[in-house]
Amino acid sequence: MSWHCSALICSLTLVALSPGLTGAGTATEPASTVAASAQGTTAATAAAAPAAHGCLPTGNGYLRARIRGALDLDIDWGNAEIECDGGPRPDGSGVRVSFAGPPHGDGRRMRLVFGVGSVHEGRAGHDLPTNLTVIFEGEERLFATRGADHCTVDELRQERVGALGGPKRSWRIIARGFCIAPASTLNSDARILVSRFDFAGSAVFEDAD
Repeated sequence: MSWHCSALICSLTLVALSPGLTGAGTATEPASTVAASAQGTTAATAAAAPAAHGCLPTGNGYLRARIRGALDLDIDWGNAEIECDGGPRPDGSGVRVSFAGPPHGDGRRMRLVFGVGSVHEGRAGHDLPTNLTVIFEGEERLFATRGADHCTVDELRQERVGALGGPKRSWRIIARGFCIAPASTLNSDARILVSRFDFAGSAVFEDAD
């Protein structure tokens, strides 16, 4: 197993969060909307390709992160044990990349969603403002940074995956960064700090109709 926490901490139960909490979308996008969008995208992808497994077809996807606070986690997920997806933010201001970790037998699963601003298709970037949402599916727990000034992507690169032409284009998104302020629940009773993270995930861009 690639992440761990104490039985006491993992048994914490928080109330379901309301849609007012902002997270890994745009500055005003509710974290609940980000969560629903991330889970819906993954479900649609799974339905379209049920035999697919892993993050990237090239086998080089991953997510590593250090989390402290209400949860004590060291994440080191490899390509085969995770699902990832992504694409442009709804307003075109950046890119959103989502990672779902290994599922538990009881349906619980941890998901991290990074909303990286000021970056566009095919372009590298440095010192990019980033929102982060950490979702514990099946537990009604969600932590989110509030605003884009709490986390930063130091460096981001994009590598083309698959065919070069066509209306739909896939990219491998490689990034590393850190957070200087915690992500919290709606009532701020619990907080976590993702002090560092680095990942390689996917993003799909499509031409407008």
